Amino acid sequence: YAIRVVSEVLSSNGSTSQGSVCGSTLALMDAGVPIKAPVAGISCGLIQDGDNFTTFIDIQGVEDFHGEMDFKVAGTKTGITAIQMDLKNDGLKHEIIKNALEITHEARIQILDEIMLPCIREPRKELAKTAPKMIKMTINPDKIREVIGSGGKVIQKICADTGCKIDIEDSGNIYIACEDIEACRAARTTIENIVFEPVVGQLYYGKVVRIIPIGAFVELAPGKDGMVHIKDLEFKRTEKVEDVLNIGDMTWVKVSEVDDRGRVNLSRKDAIKEREAMGLKD
Repeated sequence: YAIRVVSEVLSSNGSTSQGSVCGSTLALMDAGVPIKAPVAGISCGLIQDGDNFTTFIDIQGVEDFHGEMDFKVAGTKTGITAIQMDLKNDGLKHEIIKNALEITHEARIQILDEIMLPCIREPRKELAKTAPKMIKMTINPDKIREVIGSGGKVIQKICADTGCKIDIEDSGNIYIACEDIEACRAARTTIENIVFEPVVGQLYYGKVVRIIPIGAFVELAPGKDGMVHIKDLEFKRTEKVEDVLNIGDMTWVKVSEVDDRGRVNLSRKDAIKEREAMGLKD
């Protein structure tokens, strides 16, 4: 997302724009925004008499008024990120521009090393609580209609429940934004559950939600379950499902098949066998 930083200047006797550059860098780092490198800015003035000229930095108001140039340069230690110039004469010689870039580079390094970086050397590891957070996720474009729902009911409920702003692109990219990162994560989890598709051969850890004489239904994700046939519960013969599993039990299962009607067949004994081969136990 784009970040708009507003600088309120209470008094001016110099380059407020370059002061705003320095202040914005400090504010972004303090807020935990992961900028690539800190940026400082400085202005360069010019007094010229024929072929003779003098450039100077950090010009004040009177120098800006009587001078012939206000050359603003912002950048990092390794490069320039922005240039803006106010010019009153007919043009600049290459020598003047070269000199202006050299002295503004030296000044940027000094501002960074002696003023800004001693205050904060790098962006904070976590975004500030008041900073907007954003999570990007990608889903199968064929699942977009399920996330949106009839008349937008599903997506509107997710937004209402979490307080997030959610944008969905035709490509399947979804952007979830909110000040609260936990709300973003909750919205993401809800969407993941909506678009969840069990993968054949994948192991899942789920809850037993229903038992019938021929097997047990295990919830793989909210609202998405599959059935473990009684013959696939244990390696030995099982007389009753309840001899192995009961409602509310958590168990590992492996997806063995998803039929053409979307029904998911699971195997508990295959999951146990695979986990034991990996040296894992329930």
